[in-house]
Amino acid sequence: MKKALPLTLLASAALLATSAWAADAAKPPKAESHMQKVLDAHASLNPKPIETLTPEEARKQPTPADAVKKVLTDMKKSTAPEPGVTMKTMTVGSGDASFPVHIYTPEGKGPFPIMMYYHGGGFVIADTKVYDASPRALAKMANAIMVAVDYRQAPEHPFPAAPNDAFTAYQWTLEHAKEFNGDPTRVAVGGESAGGNLATVVSMMARDKKVALPVHQLLVYPVVNDDMNTPSYQKNANAKPLNKAMMGWFFKHYKGDPKNPYALPMKADSLKGLPPATIIAAEIDPLLSEGKAYADKLKKDGVAVDYKEYSGVTHEFFGMGAVVPKAKDAEQYAADALKKAFAAKK
Repeated sequence: MKKALPLTLLASAALLATSAWAADAAKPPKAESHMQKVLDAHASLNPKPIETLTPEEARKQPTPADAVKKVLTDMKKSTAPEPGVTMKTMTVGSGDASFPVHIYTPEGKGPFPIMMYYHGGGFVIADTKVYDASPRALAKMANAIMVAVDYRQAPEHPFPAAPNDAFTAYQWTLEHAKEFNGDPTRVAVGGESAGGNLATVVSMMARDKKVALPVHQLLVYPVVNDDMNTPSYQKNANAKPLNKAMMGWFFKHYKGDPKNPYALPMKADSLKGLPPATIIAAEIDPLLSEGKAYADKLKKDGVAVDYKEYSGVTHEFFGMGAVVPKAKDAEQYAADALKKAFAAKK
């Protein structure tokens, strides 16, 4: 007769099995090869975990854009900005409430349609310079001016500074578009991550304040909710370059009112009356589930939505068209949606 294992050994074995299951459950999907090159390049730059840093320290960390430049360098390719687009900087507002906007203009005579572009970074880190590849690509592909906004950031300027700045920049663009060869009757909004949040919030503010609506909203893996127990948060809890712990850190510093739809658009009673939307999602991203849920909510409230999920790529993949083919495809998908929206308003 076999001797029974002590309960402590059985408990330990069960704990190990549970831990192994949990570790596997939190393992994100495998990245496709081009995306993995960028992830490996980023890891080689030795970034510290954002959630362990102060905002000042976090802003100095190597970015996914730095990783793209490393991949290009390793491939002996140029890291210079894509040609065919010029950029100039202007200031919106005054005094402590002022902030820069960067106007990306494609070649041609215009007047050009416009998209407001809001960068990512969890409302705390990064700026237009970090995300430069995205507005440059969209300006060229959509043959439109991009007005990229360096809104004020938390924790120095917590909610609602960012959405207020985003809306102020939108109103400023409607009023001043002709000064930089833009068409004020064809203005869209768009952004990535936190910037996707700001784009749809600007659409809500325009609706609520009876200001001219954007003609379209381009939402690239937008932050729209604070539910960190969704399927994608669970699957991608330890994903790179964005994970669950980082999102908690961003929310802590942003100090958004969890009941206010201008902080979290999924909390809105109704999304009726918002402009048509294009939503782009990435498989390896904690925000995947909420992006799809937001698309469904928009549709339920009568808003036309085109939704596309890209497999094998991570949060931040958009704008990496120089090294990730699926990013180039996503940029073209977004540009085609913009061109269609602009053409409908001619």
